[in-house]
Parts: sequence; structure tokens; C-alpha cells
Amino acid sequence: MVALVAVLAVCLAGLTAISMQVRCIDAAREAARLAARGDAASATRTAQGIAPPDAVIDIRRDGDFVVARVTTRSALLPMVSIGAEGVSAAEEGGR
Repeated sequence: MVALVAVLAVCLAGLTAISMQVRCIDAAREAARLAARGDAASATRTAQGIAPPDAVIDIRRDGDFVVARVTTRSALLPMVSIGAEGVSAAEEGGR
């Protein structure tokens, strides 16, 4: 019985991590896209709305590209850092 509970806990932690990873990917992609258009404030707000709670959002310019990185930690797997990076080409007139 204890083994069954342990297996279920590990499966739940894995599903939670996968869900958080998908949210980080979506948030990073949207943040990079909006920041590349020159709307960094909206990019951060949008990423905060999509990303898991307590996620750290970092948007930076790298030459002709905008890079958005979203990282967080799972409550069920505190030793594992979950994150994603989105890259978009900066548009003309975007800052």
C-alpha cells in the first residue's frame, strides 16, 4: 500500500512539472513576441498571467533578438528548476 501511494505521488509530481513546463513555454513565447514589438510592459504583464505563480520572468535584448526566460520551482519537486526560453526577432521600430 505504501508503495502505491509513493508511485502515485511521483506520478502527480511529474504531471505537475509537465503542466508548469508548458505554462513556462507559453509565457516565454508570448513575452518574447510582445517585447520584440516594443511593448516590454505588456510582455511582462502577459507572461505573469500565463506563467505559474511565483515564476521569475527575465526579458533581455540580445543583438537583433529579444530573449524571454521564465523559471519557477514546483512545490512537489522543490529541487527541480522548471523553465523555458522564448526568442523573437526584434521588429523595426520596436525597442
